Amino acid sequence: MWPPDQEPDPEPGPAPARSGRSPPGAAMPGLRALLPARAFLCSLKGRLLLAESGLSFITFVCYVASSASAFLAAPLLEFLLALYFLFADAMQLNDKWQGLCWPMMDFLRCVTAALIYFAISITAVAKYSDGASKAAGVFGFFATIVFAIDFYLIFNDVAKFLKQGDSAEENTADKAEDENSDSESD
Repeated sequence: MWPPDQEPDPEPGPAPARSGRSPPGAAMPGLRALLPARAFLCSLKGRLLLAESGLSFITFVCYVASSASAFLAAPLLEFLLALYFLFADAMQLNDKWQGLCWPMMDFLRCVTAALIYFAISITAVAKYSDGASKAAGVFGFFATIVFAIDFYLIFNDVAKFLKQGDSAEENTADKAEDENSDSESD
């Protein structure tokens, strides 16, 4: 019983080198728990969040290297928020923390990010002449498109949810009216 049974020894062969490293195929459960699930990363929401965080990071690096460094706070903040939402969605924190309105927070994050990226990208391309500023502006325009797609999809999901709730309320209200009219006619 105690100590737990040892796993059987692998096939005898050459002794592995004792370098302190684990074999290449061995998984590190501690670090593996921090990574999002592959199924989530392959989903549309996962790919959008990965694209948002990647483009925000690239835009941040371009602004750091450019003369338009006054704009680097916005991509850094959007990068951190995109990473937060990536891990929050991957770890299903929206199910664990019910008090927060996750779709509305994600929608507002995407709308503000798209507007801010659009404004600073136009400014970076029009006002500054160095290559890093132009690159930051171009990546900012791509990020604007990705954030706009994300908030469009979130808006459609919320609208469908609200329409389903309205139709269910209308059906119960219609049934209640029918019952009331039936009881009045008796």
